[in-house]
Amino acid sequence: MTNNYLIDTHAHLDMYDDIESIIKTAEDYGVKKIIIPAIEEKYFEKIINIANSHENVFCQLGIFPSEAKSWNGDIKEVIVRLSKNKKVVAIGEIGLDYYWDKSFNDVQKEVFKEQIILANELKLPIVVHDREAHLDSFKLLKEYNKDSDVVFHCFSGSLEFARECIKEGWYIALGGVITFKNAKKMKEVAKEIPLDKLLLETDSPYLTPVPYRGKENQPAYVKFVAEEIAKIREVDVDKIIATTTENAERVFGI
Repeated sequence: MTNNYLIDTHAHLDMYDDIESIIKTAEDYGVKKIIIPAIEEKYFEKIINIANSHENVFCQLGIFPSEAKSWNGDIKEVIVRLSKNKKVVAIGEIGLDYYWDKSFNDVQKEVFKEQIILANELKLPIVVHDREAHLDSFKLLKEYNKDSDVVFHCFSGSLEFARECIKEGWYIALGGVITFKNAKKMKEVAKEIPLDKLLLETDSPYLTPVPYRGKENQPAYVKFVAEEIAKIREVDVDKIIATTTENAERVFGI
């Protein structure tokens, strides 16, 4: 049976005041499942509670690059304990971000490495935040990841880099930026990569796609990401929806 519903693989539901209306609007747009990423330990319980309260909401646990200095053994133990909850479907979003502050890149790399190893131990996929750190992100994953699926969330690399990631068996997640006129690099990626390695996301409340650019993003708008990719690839949107949904269900076990 063909999947005719969408999955938003990356939406910060914990950042909304009225979560119920956001989820309801998503359902109205045909978005049946949503995955919430984690940023800091203090939000772990909140996102798990949101996931537990909604049948089709799931979550990730991990420490975001900007919070790498907070990492310690206690947080690791918390992730191990909380990941026993079946709603925890990945370690993320973790990785490297050299855009804002390069002063603690070594700390970021060490914490990323530790979380890659943890994901392997827990047999969970890795959801990667990679901003202006493509080479280091690739090297660390290549060296330390043994058998976890890898998803490059909000992919921002070149087509060449995407191809290298695909060769490793990793997945590319595209979001609202794909709808921006000047997103030439990302449109190239969307056109060329194998469909069986593609996932959809919003990264809401950020990076709102056209036609709502400039307003707050929400999971419902992943529909516009699917439509733009279909247009770029010159295929029916139902094909994009069915394939990306199947991919997400396979990767995250949902």
